[in-house]
Amino acid sequence: MSILAARNAGYFEERDRLADQIRAGGPFLCCGQGTSRIGLADGVALSAPGEAWDYDPSALTLTVAAGVPLETVEAVLASENQRLAFEPPDMRGLLGRAGAPSIGGVLAGNLSGPRRVGVGACRDFCLGVEFIDGRGQVVKNGGRVMKNVTGLDLVKLMAGSHGTLGLITEVSLKVAPIPEMSATLMIEGLGEAEAVQALSTALGTPFDVTGAAHLREDGAGGASRTLIRLEGFENSLRYRMGALQEALKRFGDSDILWDATANAGIWQAIRDVSRFHAAGGDVWRVSVKPSEAAALVQALDPLDVIYDWGGNRLWLLTEAGSDLRAKMAATGTKAHATLIRASDATKRRLGVFHSDNPVTARLAAGLRQKFDPDQKFNRGMMG
Repeated sequence: MSILAARNAGYFEERDRLADQIRAGGPFLCCGQGTSRIGLADGVALSAPGEAWDYDPSALTLTVAAGVPLETVEAVLASENQRLAFEPPDMRGLLGRAGAPSIGGVLAGNLSGPRRVGVGACRDFCLGVEFIDGRGQVVKNGGRVMKNVTGLDLVKLMAGSHGTLGLITEVSLKVAPIPEMSATLMIEGLGEAEAVQALSTALGTPFDVTGAAHLREDGAGGASRTLIRLEGFENSLRYRMGALQEALKRFGDSDILWDATANAGIWQAIRDVSRFHAAGGDVWRVSVKPSEAAALVQALDPLDVIYDWGGNRLWLLTEAGSDLRAKMAATGTKAHATLIRASDATKRRLGVFHSDNPVTARLAAGLRQKFDPDQKFNRGMMG
């Protein structure tokens, strides 16, 4: 079955209108469907066109206009028992925003959930991209099928660019079948250093881990939980889960959660950082070597923490206005911190994104000069 809908004159007319607008004016704020922006860019709001589709379930490929809501994409894929394997999060609850996240916004932020530790990030599933650069030119790169391509890989460049290089108008993605079954191994009561060791051990096995997270005690008397997810065909999954349980027995007794609804709820909560939705304070996302994660958290002493990706990604809840990067620098640990939720005043004072080293900063500035020489897009968002 191939779904071909609304890739018609309306889409091209809207894209060309946006190109004319960009060519003639500026500055602009690439804001997707109006959910939120974590930076402080100013300008006229631009939204990418929507309702363009080219979906072939048999080929596991999807091309869609960047303005199409993520939930619409996921619903269409689910109707064919398929999904976006990289598990993009829904950040509305964390940020306290309305609107519908768009698929273009997912690519612009390279948004990837817990399954990234096993299958890769958003950028790894993007086959092609179309965008409008700062000169008002429509640029296309990559393709719509899974094959090798040559030349500069602008697809990877646009992933995580946060709209600073151009307005994404269309995205082509690899999709994946939904597995038959999912299960989670849970160990309760581990300290954070030992939990990261358990996660690293699990990720070092051949059992195809697709989720590796640790949650502190919940404040209501519940013990800490170390969580490891496996997915696949039932017979294979039951064998691998038993073998994983044996491999982790030195960390203590474990339980296996087989219920599909419970499993989905656990990992959706981790994906969307639900634990911090109603909590006061700032939220930081930190990337660090897993072997250094627990020691760093101990030194930073946050109000709460979620370990994801085996400890490679940390979600930290801190006192409002606190300078986490200054505390990190004092530890000497090499880590990267992004300020996800805070007041506008705190964002202005501390900056949303971690400052690049001089070499990376020069490369980033050079790229922006090539794609957006007049700095029309998202000024001040990433330096």
